[in-house]
Amino acid sequence: MNLRDADSGKVLWQGTEDLSLPGVEHEARVPKKILRCRAVSREINFSSEEQMNRFRLEQRVLFKDKCLEEWFFEFGFVIPQSTNTWQSLIEAAPESEMLPASVLNGNVVIETKFFDDALLVSTSREGTISNSLMRDKTCPRLISAPL
Repeated sequence: MNLRDADSGKVLWQGTEDLSLPGVEHEARVPKKILRCRAVSREINFSSEEQMNRFRLEQRVLFKDKCLEEWFFEFGFVIPQSTNTWQSLIEAAPESEMLPASVLNGNVVIETKFFDDALLVSTSREGTISNSLMRDKTCPRLISAPL
């Protein structure tokens, strides 16, 4: 997976860990300059042995174990025994709604659940210092306060 400044295309963070391993919390050291980006492009590379008719993921951004925001992304059909690249554009929230990097550092976990339609395929958790107040360009910001 990598995160890029959507305007310049410059890679700001890249990870090669297998995020599909259940029960493992991964650590991502994302540079705080990502907070200055108007939008971030996220690219995920994944392989699947099985056909999936509606591959999708749900992400919860947790700050000190409280949900700040929830994102939903849909990839769609996945060919069996394939390797795929999935790119999503995430726009920054207004600056007035962002938390500073010093507050986020070490206090944010992104929980990602991977689904084939309603079937939960895998869950991953990543501790990160990235901007938790960003939103997917294709859907509105879903929540701005803890659930």
